[in-house]
Amino acid sequence: MSSDHATPAEKRKATPKHIAIIMDGNGRWAEQRGLPRTAGHKQGVEAVRRTVRAAGDLGVEYLTLYSFSTENWSRPESEISELFSLLRLFIRRDLADLHKSNVRVLIIGSRKRVPDDLLNLLDEAQNLTAGNTGQTLLIAFNYGSRDEILNATRLIAEQVAEGKVSPDQIDEQMMDGFLYTHGVPEPDLLIRTSGEKRLSNFLLWQLAYSEFIFMDCLWPDFGKDQLAEAIDTFCDRNRRFGGLVRETGS
Repeated sequence: MSSDHATPAEKRKATPKHIAIIMDGNGRWAEQRGLPRTAGHKQGVEAVRRTVRAAGDLGVEYLTLYSFSTENWSRPESEISELFSLLRLFIRRDLADLHKSNVRVLIIGSRKRVPDDLLNLLDEAQNLTAGNTGQTLLIAFNYGSRDEILNATRLIAEQVAEGKVSPDQIDEQMMDGFLYTHGVPEPDLLIRTSGEKRLSNFLLWQLAYSEFIFMDCLWPDFGKDQLAEAIDTFCDRNRRFGGLVRETGS
């Protein structure tokens, strides 16, 4: 049956298993209100809380949030410090509730340049929730996809140099095993807020066959209604993965 004629039950069944979100627009949200950019980032954290809860309510098994990119180091030091402080606060305030809700937390990205106390908090979040079996929340922190792919390539090259792997054994499955996201299904859907239409070095390998939805909503205004709208749009699409989709009876 085509998605145009799908029943509500069938559409619910088609809910994306994994959604990745580029959370964009905190600064513009603040500027539109005559507020400092830090106010936008604080409201962005509230949007994270709403969205994590909403994703769980809507049956999304994996949620990946792009919280800090490797390119964000070029921002003013004061803004970076504020972003790190907000992440610390989020972990300290929300980790117990996430654990109680059976959410598993995974941190993907490089550990380079990250303060030790923040690394310890990130490790604590992962270790505490490692055995949880409900929703998986991936936080892409100090993450850059090109860096991730280069790192995986170097690790595979080392395996080849040591004679553990031959070049003809290198395939997509092996590459997946060296990425930060190994063991996690590729995103079905990418959402980017604020109206921008680019990937910004986010999950370039993993998004090869994902559906993209770009929303004008600024991230601090994002919540369950916007997430449900994106999921409805996703459910109305035919995912062909390079092949053809035939309607029932054709």
